[in-house]
Amino acid sequence: MSIVVTGATGHLGRHVVNQLLEKVPAEQITAVVRDEAKAADFAAKGVKIAVADYNAPETFDGLFAAGDKVLLISGNEFDKGRPAQHQVVIDAAKAAGVALLAYTSAPGSLKASLVDDHRATEKALLASGLPYTLLRNGWYHENYTENLAPVLEHNAVVAAAGEGRVSSASRADYAAAAAAVLTGEGHENQTYELGGDTAWSFAEYAALIAEQTGKEIVYNSVPGEVLQSILTGAGVPEFFAGILVGVDESIAKGELVVDSGDLSRLAGRPTTPLSETLAAALKG
Repeated sequence: MSIVVTGATGHLGRHVVNQLLEKVPAEQITAVVRDEAKAADFAAKGVKIAVADYNAPETFDGLFAAGDKVLLISGNEFDKGRPAQHQVVIDAAKAAGVALLAYTSAPGSLKASLVDDHRATEKALLASGLPYTLLRNGWYHENYTENLAPVLEHNAVVAAAGEGRVSSASRADYAAAAAAVLTGEGHENQTYELGGDTAWSFAEYAALIAEQTGKEIVYNSVPGEVLQSILTGAGVPEFFAGILVGVDESIAKGELVVDSGDLSRLAGRPTTPLSETLAAALKG
C-alpha cells in the first residue's frame, strides 16, 4: 500500500509530502510529478517518484495499486478544463481499486465561479463509487503574503471585498489536514470544511502589514470592475482576473468564512496566525 500524492512538487504538494515523511517511511510515499528533476530532493529521501500528467491519461495507466490512498491535488491550469484532467485520476484510481481518493476542493459556502470545476470534480468522484474524502480547503494566507510587492509599493491593500472576512490558513495547515486523512482511519466518505481559526478583514490585514513594516498602509475597497482593470493592467489574464474579482465579491458576502473547526481538529493544533505567515514573507 502506498500513499500517492499528485502535484507533489506544487506549493501544497511539497508541504503534504514533507509532512507525510514525518509520519510514515519514505518508501510508502509516491510523489506524482510532471518534471522528475523537481522531485530530486524527495527521491534523495527515498520517496518513490512517478512521472504523469493530467493532460496525458495514458501516463496514469498502472500508476495506482489496490489499497493505495491517493491525494488528488486540484490542477492549476484553469484554461485546460480541470474537471476532465481530474477525471483522468479518478478513472485510474477506480481501475486500480484504491482504498481512498482524497480531493482538495473549495468550501461549500463559496459560490464564486472558481468553485465550478471543484463541484464538477466532486460530482465525478461521488459517481465513481470510490471511497472518498473531500478536503474543502479555504483560502491560503500565501495568496496574499506572496503578493506583497504592489502593497508595499503603493502603501495600500486593494480589494473588492468590502468589509468581508476571510478564514484563511497557511498551506502547511491544509497539508497537515491532508496528511492526517492519508495516514489515519475513518475518513472514508467524509467532507471536511477547512478554514483558519480566526477570520480577518482586509482593513485588519492592512493594519498588520503597517504594524510589521512601520509603513502607513491603508485598505482601499474598490468596485469589482475597478479591480478587474487594475489586475489586467498588471498583466493578469482577463479570465483569471475575473475569477479573482469573483472571489473578492464572495468574500464581501461572507462566503469565505469557514468556522467548522475541522482544520485545526484534523491538524491536531491551532491554525497558523496570518501575522506569522506575513512576518515570514516580509523576512523573505
